[in-house]
Amino acid sequence: MNLSFQISNNRLYRIAVSGFFFIAGISFATWASRIPDIKEKLQLSDAGLGAVLLSLPVGLMLSLPISGWLITKYGSRRMLLTAALFYPAVLVFLGLADSVLQLSFTLFLFGLLGNLINIAMNTQAVAVEKFYGRSIMASFHGLWSLAGFSGAAIGSFLVTAGVVPFWHFTIIWILTLLLVLVFYKYTVVKDDASAEAAPLFVKPDRYILILGLIAFCSMMAEGAMADWSGVYFKNIVAAPKAVVTIGYVAFTAAMAGGRFLADGLATKFGMKNILKFSGALITAGLVLSTLFPYVLTSTIGFLLVGLGVSSVVPFIYSLAGKSTTMSPGLALAAVSSVSFLGFLSGPPIIGFIAQAINLRGSFAVIALLGLGIVVMSNKIKND
Repeated sequence: MNLSFQISNNRLYRIAVSGFFFIAGISFATWASRIPDIKEKLQLSDAGLGAVLLSLPVGLMLSLPISGWLITKYGSRRMLLTAALFYPAVLVFLGLADSVLQLSFTLFLFGLLGNLINIAMNTQAVAVEKFYGRSIMASFHGLWSLAGFSGAAIGSFLVTAGVVPFWHFTIIWILTLLLVLVFYKYTVVKDDASAEAAPLFVKPDRYILILGLIAFCSMMAEGAMADWSGVYFKNIVAAPKAVVTIGYVAFTAAMAGGRFLADGLATKFGMKNILKFSGALITAGLVLSTLFPYVLTSTIGFLLVGLGVSSVVPFIYSLAGKSTTMSPGLALAAVSSVSFLGFLSGPPIIGFIAQAINLRGSFAVIALLGLGIVVMSNKIKND
């Protein structure tokens, strides 16, 4: 009877934390789906929009050490509920923004709260994973990806229906409020994140830095795919206009699907081996795309890259959360800091290399990141 209750209780924790991953994913995708409308509303140029959009990563980066400290000091549950209430609410203010200054400040808050919910929900996921005693982290991130697809689909429907961003954002805010009310009771009350003395800055140890660098390589490849896949298919593959986005669709679909398969593979073969295989897939996919720049081969290549990056960040978060030298909140913040730099730096580095050589050459250079993951994964402790 007690064992049955424990199994049921663990399942409730898992469903609840998955719900918060969905809240975070749909909130971000909702904003992204209406960027063109916000651009038109404020009559922003391409350069002007780019400058305004920088406010979001600035808020995210500045909040990284603060988020880890808050979670360590006050616990991941309290910070998760706080962020889950306010992060989607900022969407409403994004819809109301009628000046560049208002939009920039609101995006800064969106980035700050987005990082807080990210670190808090991953800390909760680490706690739930310990209850299960096996890998389940990737499935949580799969819910984030699924929420991204849902947010994009809802956004497309409401844009077609002529619904303005304010009402679109309000609908999503109300939806997320209902989800918080449903799931908050089943979040983990006590985890390993809280501590009596929580320093604001903690120097990561060598192992945490290695984990961060592995995530850096994966996120750099992911950023390159997000920003340059369409350009690659248009300029290098010379794909017809109707299929210019097929490479990115293949990448994102493989990344989402891979996350739902990754936990079972990690349980069978171990995280270390799956990470090494993931790095090899990233390299193989990018090499295939650069050696044979045709629609079919490049689509298969981008699909392999999606499968490769799908499990890296979830597994790195899981391993960081088991650190014996730092609390989960601080360890996750440290890993996130390094990995997010990869996501930000990937697209511009691609551009610089493409300018110096060509776009195919820049993708070939990014392929080396997969090999970096393979090499550094040898340093990971056996799980």
